[in-house]
Amino acid sequence: MARRRVVITGMGAVTPLAHSVEELWQKLLAGESGIRPTTVFDAGTFPTQFSAEVRDYDVRDVLPPEVGAIHRQAGRHSGFILGAALQAWRQANLPLPLAEEGVPMPQALPPTDRIGIYLGAGEGPVDFDNFVGAIIAGWQSDSKQIDWGRWADHALATMDAMRELGQEPNMPSAHLSQLFRVRGPCFSCLTACAASTQAIGEATELIRDGQADIMIAGGAHSMIHPLGITGFNRLTALSRRNDSPARASRPFDRDRDGFVVAEGAGVIILEELEVARRRQAPILAEVLGYGSTTDAFRVTDQHDQGRGGIAAVRLALQDAGLNVEDIDYISAHGTGTKENDSIETLVIKSVFGPLAYKIPVSSVKSMLGHLIAAAGVVEMITCVLAIRDQKLPPTINLENPDPLCDLDYVPNQARAATVEVAMSNSFGFGGQNDTVIIGKWPN
Repeated sequence: MARRRVVITGMGAVTPLAHSVEELWQKLLAGESGIRPTTVFDAGTFPTQFSAEVRDYDVRDVLPPEVGAIHRQAGRHSGFILGAALQAWRQANLPLPLAEEGVPMPQALPPTDRIGIYLGAGEGPVDFDNFVGAIIAGWQSDSKQIDWGRWADHALATMDAMRELGQEPNMPSAHLSQLFRVRGPCFSCLTACAASTQAIGEATELIRDGQADIMIAGGAHSMIHPLGITGFNRLTALSRRNDSPARASRPFDRDRDGFVVAEGAGVIILEELEVARRRQAPILAEVLGYGSTTDAFRVTDQHDQGRGGIAAVRLALQDAGLNVEDIDYISAHGTGTKENDSIETLVIKSVFGPLAYKIPVSSVKSMLGHLIAAAGVVEMITCVLAIRDQKLPPTINLENPDPLCDLDYVPNQARAATVEVAMSNSFGFGGQNDTVIIGKWPN
């Protein structure tokens, strides 16, 4: 029996650069940066005082008027993915609402229990001021212990139950299932920076295996809050170029000093090919291969020989039935940390051999910052657009090449190129490695 083929029929994104896919793409091709001083909270005392925020966005402005109030109260990360998912849903020519009680489904659509969700979603911001206020209210300086009764009294008076619920990482998928009234498989993973790439790969497998016909796949995250930035600063993982935020994210550059935290969401609609054809959906690209591995090494460090990344890339090629000669472009994980960039370069050289120097590689994190759990899906969307327009987004701020990073990283300027097959890499904290390969349609 032939393997079921999986295609992409819709895409949506809410990012620091733009709140739509097409505007995002034009700004990436122009080499614009979405990185600025942090305004979500007062970061003036932090070693890193900038980030890539989603600005001037309110989910209430994009929601259909008939949806319930619960979506208008969505947490920051859920608000982003609601906007991204609505874009993707509409591009895929899917009806909204999908099904109401007593209203039959359009004949070309599968039943709602054949339509599912797979997200790589992180947490939203905690209610930091009130949370800390409760700790201060309950603190007993003489015994150096918390009086949990006083803590609870303060928390009950100041903290909002819906806001506390809303920041949980399962809530983006809960909002999407309610908004679109889908009742199929629903999963949410948080495999750090590889989460949404893993979500896309696993959603593809669910369709291939016949467990679903349509999947909403992607990711959302917002770690621009005091606890999130504190954690990454303590890991010494963030750039500290406070005097020039737009130049701070510099993957593969000799003078890179860490990544830049970003926030946002991306969604793609995946469909079994014949389902998409039957309902005459716009087919944007085909998912050809997926590979997933773990390093089994350290929590914060990749294996120094790139063994997990090498294995993931090779698995994706094998799954796609492709050779190294078939890859036209690689969207790099490319965070801008000393370790990641050099090891990802080693991974590419190890898999592609001499061809590694002929395949263009770029990192849109140089412009977007690192969207953490949402990074992979947004980067995969740029791969679809690179295939569509035959253009490659640049790696900006690449001014002083690192001798250990000596591939073609499309420095500073977008480039015309022949792209029929693109690969997107995501390598996350904890040693999670995921690679997805997509191809031009029709191929």
